Amino acid sequence: MKRKVVIFAFNGDLTCFAHALLNVLDMHKRGHDAKLVIEGSATKQIGELWERSRPFSNLYGEVKEAQLIDCACQACSDKTGALPSAREQGIPVCGELSGHPHEQPFIESDRRIHSTVSQE
Repeated sequence: MKRKVVIFAFNGDLTCFAHALLNVLDMHKRGHDAKLVIEGSATKQIGELWERSRPFSNLYGEVKEAQLIDCACQACSDKTGALPSAREQGIPVCGELSGHPHEQPFIESDRRIHSTVSQE
């Protein structure tokens, strides 16, 4: 059964963010309609993983190539300094909820919402 899922990645720890990447890619490969929203401190990974020498950059590239990134948080990307990199990479930037992505459209489209919450 195909499911509609969105993962909100908040945690900027590289290992935690890598798990969000692994899960969205796995769901996609299993035929689910999976999307990733990059929020909170996780936005700093947008610029860092774009550098090919970084661990998990190949995984990040695979997720980007599969067009699984729905958007990055405008306010958080600005705060972490990742906003220019997100724009350069063509990642949509969302800010309809006081500068942050709104969950309501995902709820209205019957997407299951999962999140990686920051422990930092």
